[in-house]
Amino acid sequence: MERRYFLMGTAAAAVTKASALASANDTVRVACVGVRGQGNAHIGAYSKMNNVEIAAICDIDEAVLNQRLAQVEKSGKKRPAGFTDVRKLLEDKSIDAISIATPNHTHTLITIWGCQAGKDVYVEKPCSYNVFEATQIAAAAKKYNRIVQHGTNARSVPAIREGVKQLADGVIGDLYMARGLCFKWRDTIKRTPVEPVPQGVHYDLWLGPAPKREFTKNRFHYNWHWNWDYGNGDIGNQGIHQMDTARWGLGVTYPVKVHAMGGHYMFDDDQETPNTLVSTFEFDDHGKKKMLVFEVRHWMSNHEGDLGRKGESNTIGCLFYGSKGHMTIAGGYRTYLGREQTPGPSGSQGGNNWVNFIDVVRSRKLEEQNAPISEGAISTVLVHLANISYRLGRSIRFDPKTLTCPGDAEANRMLTRNYRAPYVVPKLA
Repeated sequence: MERRYFLMGTAAAAVTKASALASANDTVRVACVGVRGQGNAHIGAYSKMNNVEIAAICDIDEAVLNQRLAQVEKSGKKRPAGFTDVRKLLEDKSIDAISIATPNHTHTLITIWGCQAGKDVYVEKPCSYNVFEATQIAAAAKKYNRIVQHGTNARSVPAIREGVKQLADGVIGDLYMARGLCFKWRDTIKRTPVEPVPQGVHYDLWLGPAPKREFTKNRFHYNWHWNWDYGNGDIGNQGIHQMDTARWGLGVTYPVKVHAMGGHYMFDDDQETPNTLVSTFEFDDHGKKKMLVFEVRHWMSNHEGDLGRKGESNTIGCLFYGSKGHMTIAGGYRTYLGREQTPGPSGSQGGNNWVNFIDVVRSRKLEEQNAPISEGAISTVLVHLANISYRLGRSIRFDPKTLTCPGDAEANRMLTRNYRAPYVVPKLA
């Protein structure tokens, strides 16, 4: 590859203006990057919007790429341009925004490249692979004056926004604790052998910043989530949604102390990340302590509170506890007040995070953005701190000002990674 594709060029990096749309007719031209799983939901979301064109699709798997290109064309829309290398896609000045649903380990680098190329960015959760990347992705949005939206969809649900405001207004009194629940029925991934890279898969592009490993199916489509080289376990997969809501509702930013304990229970397979995990976070909210507890379970479980329905295997949501009652958030919100747990305010109105992103791409009004990367980056740091504590087998302390673990060389080494050249996340802050 030519050097310019790796560095994105000084001309592209200098694009910092809050630009108007490239199209003269107010059409937002979007490129979807990484479209096998969640990326297909991105295609579906943009396809339903007026004056939004899916101008390009990028995927390192040519079979997936061709399937999605044909899918858009079959729906009656113009066939998008196809790319396997996002760096080549970013040279197209007519593209206004990119929408990223690649594996976690490439989220930050592609976002930064997009910002440097003058594109606004929608990036799936978690926005970063580690703590260092969380700081750099937020810095990129600011440095290059880009709209960067985090894929924590609850931020654009009116009912949940109302519930969080109710918490801030004291509906359940003095708020002191939140719990995030991520109980998902996930079966064993078994073991898969090393095999040749499938035809049409651009494996080096897929690996990106990660170390070079031999190809196996369990390191590739979806199951990469459970491999430390690429994913962050279920706390960073499904759990980041609930982590973000729990932190948001609790009204805190970074913790001062973290402890996580768990393991990979029941199954003997290729999964490296824990499938059962209990994490606790202590916050110093202007001299007042608050706690967040986050639980991941991978198999059969009871529901808790009013989270989960009879006959469903998953229990996903958040609980908040205060001096006058408690609140649950999952899709909407419900409150229960006093010792009698009398039903209080509730709400269930839905929303759309992609629509909000496009609206702000047009308006350039940051105050209208529901899920800014600055907030997503903070919540993602909590995920990484929990995983660091789990992997070290002990508590860690964290300094919210320096974003480091004071006097803890072992933990500090795990805040970042060794990047495989040339896919190196740049230091912007």
